Amino acid sequence: MNGESLSPGRLAWQRFKKNRSAMFGLLVVIVAIFVALFCYILVPDNSPFSNRMSLPASMQHPGTKITFLKIPLKNVDEVGFFTGLISGIPSMYKEVAIKELKCKNDSVYFKELVGDEQGEVVDFSVLPISDFSENGMIPSAELFSKKCIVERVFILGTDRFGRDLFSRLMVGTRVSLAVGLIAVFISLVIGITLGAIAGYYRGFIDRVIVWFINVIWSIPTLLLVVAITMALGKGFTQVFIAVGLTMWVEVARLVRGQFFVLREQQFVEAGKALGYDHGRIIIKHILPNILGPVIVIAASNFASAILLEAGLSFLGMGAQPPMPSWGMMIKENYGYIVVDSAYLAIWPGVAIALMVLAFTLLGNGLRDAFDIKN
Repeated sequence: MNGESLSPGRLAWQRFKKNRSAMFGLLVVIVAIFVALFCYILVPDNSPFSNRMSLPASMQHPGTKITFLKIPLKNVDEVGFFTGLISGIPSMYKEVAIKELKCKNDSVYFKELVGDEQGEVVDFSVLPISDFSENGMIPSAELFSKKCIVERVFILGTDRFGRDLFSRLMVGTRVSLAVGLIAVFISLVIGITLGAIAGYYRGFIDRVIVWFINVIWSIPTLLLVVAITMALGKGFTQVFIAVGLTMWVEVARLVRGQFFVLREQQFVEAGKALGYDHGRIIIKHILPNILGPVIVIAASNFASAILLEAGLSFLGMGAQPPMPSWGMMIKENYGYIVVDSAYLAIWPGVAIALMVLAFTLLGNGLRDAFDIKN
């Protein structure tokens, strides 16, 4: 099959596949989407926002193994599979970090783990074994060791609250992608609408919209985001609204320029001659011909949205605790960079850099693939 027999979409895909950096970006994005969708199945801490705390296990280095005693909690309702997939599974147990345990005379004796054990003398704590019963059944020794004692490995260590850093990093992928996706969607809706109206109708409408675009364009992006965030308030929802309301300008400029060119083409004149209304010509005839450039700028704006969200969270204006935003994780742990726990801030920074790089490479690859001159 020669190149001339391929559709424009297939030709673009053929060019895209030859770009290794773009394929790498696409692979990273696909993996990130998979992690974001199934993070609560993949992570060790599947509690909501991976916020299970254990202060004695705080500030543990990567690869640390800690034994926990699981004490069943009363009156905790179980959640369904899809609810747990979306928002996490509330813990059915209180977990106590221990370093020694023994059972004797229907009682459980255990020594709790202390963060700094130098010079510490910790006596045995005692709990009746009935506290570990489920449905009124007293667990046997074998069942007790299987269901009530668990050893956890903290792949990337723990933060100052004893939370699993790896779990929070994975769940943070969902926060970044969600903000990027919704912010880009808002920017596309506003930008395509205003750009299409200005480029198609021209005249007075075009001058008014261009004036408005230039006003927004003249304001620094971060300053405008901060202003909108302060007006709307702090929170996850306010973040993607603020980011989306500041990213539509580039989309509008691009769409307006494309409409200036395409509205003079013969297929548009043919549509007018056939009596098609302006809405049908804009939506069904012109917009499909500019999808390539729009997809390219959407990928670029996705990277910008992730950076803006991380910056807002670092400033305390983005996602609020206990939601594991990468920017907020850096803010909470950047003070440890000068000590031996720098990894607490480095790993979220690496995640942000990798995600932004992936979308940048993806956007560059899409630009080259949809370039008509090629």
